[in-house]
Amino acid sequence: MSQARLIITAVTLEGRTKSEVARDYGVSRFWVQTLVKRFVAEGEAAYEPRSRRPHVHPNAVSAGMEEQIVRLRKELSKQGLDAGADTIHTHLARRTPRSKTSTLEPVPAVSTIWRVLTRRGFVTPQPQKRPKSTWHRFTADQPNERWQADITHWQLADGTELEILNIEDDHSRLDLLSQTRRSFTAGEVRGGFRTAFKRHGLPARVLTDNGAVFTGKPRRGGQVALEAELVTLRIRFDHSRPYHPQTCGKVERFHQTQKKWLAAQEPAQTLAQLQQQLDRFRRYYNSTRPHRALDRKTPAEVYATRPKAVPSGPLVDPHYRVRTDKIDTSGTVTLRCQSRLHHIGLGRQLAGTRVYVLSADLHVRVVAIETGELLRELTLDPNRDYQPTGRPPGPPRKRP
Repeated sequence: MSQARLIITAVTLEGRTKSEVARDYGVSRFWVQTLVKRFVAEGEAAYEPRSRRPHVHPNAVSAGMEEQIVRLRKELSKQGLDAGADTIHTHLARRTPRSKTSTLEPVPAVSTIWRVLTRRGFVTPQPQKRPKSTWHRFTADQPNERWQADITHWQLADGTELEILNIEDDHSRLDLLSQTRRSFTAGEVRGGFRTAFKRHGLPARVLTDNGAVFTGKPRRGGQVALEAELVTLRIRFDHSRPYHPQTCGKVERFHQTQKKWLAAQEPAQTLAQLQQQLDRFRRYYNSTRPHRALDRKTPAEVYATRPKAVPSGPLVDPHYRVRTDKIDTSGTVTLRCQSRLHHIGLGRQLAGTRVYVLSADLHVRVVAIETGELLRELTLDPNRDYQPTGRPPGPPRKRP
């Protein structure tokens, strides 16, 4: 039996005085009067305990502030931008600075904003995620210490497929370059990096996946234009493990943020219009949008805070190369030069022979590994894919 029931019963049924009951139960006479009045008005409902929550809280969010939070949520979501409680808090804090005599309402805490969004139905409950204590995040210590680059796809209003080259600074998440083409060639990728070099200087390292425009190693060796460029500039070039996009996770995540914003815009009609949208997003992303991974700072602020890393790779002349290969069944070996594959004819009678391919710019020599025999020496014609043997047609020459 609750104390409220005992007090009410003692007064109403036993006929004891309120002062006597208050003294016997160790409560104030006012409280005894309150319980008796509640019993007279409500009956047995007076026996149940009541919430002690105050009717009015001096620090509660006002209706006006709650409307600001909801309006910001809708505006940011409509523009395809991050609209979480952290971001809304940052935008509210960037209002006109308050003076000592100002009566402007203080910005609510992030947790308070989250509760407002939840109460208004903007937050969808999600299953329990892995605790943050188990996360392992690898971040470069300096700006320009490592750049991540990747190519993603987007469509124009008429369904035309385009490609977007994104380059992001690993330390600051700065959008260094967002460039679109119908389809990127290795030379155009090198041109995009040169544009980023002019804007932000040279990085110490570059990280990409194993796409054909980034590296020629998985496809019969050789170098593409970007590899040759980075070697010349002493920039170390790293590649992710095949089928493991998590290695380039920062630029992969940037693709998502960028596409979410693009999806909220009027679909671009032309490649030039899409490039204008990318430029507009890059300015907002770098200088206005607070980044959760950067303690709510902008990438531009973080990029400008610390000294920049510089290239420190070995000095290598990219024009001189030596690699091993095997003559294929058609009697050729393949060499990549100036971002283009060239097939060098040697004769089908040599199929299966392991060789060294030595190149110095356009001068190429092919030497048999087992015998040391010089099988062919030529000056590569960069305008031809197939470099013929030069011998007249006829029956194949037998090897001695």
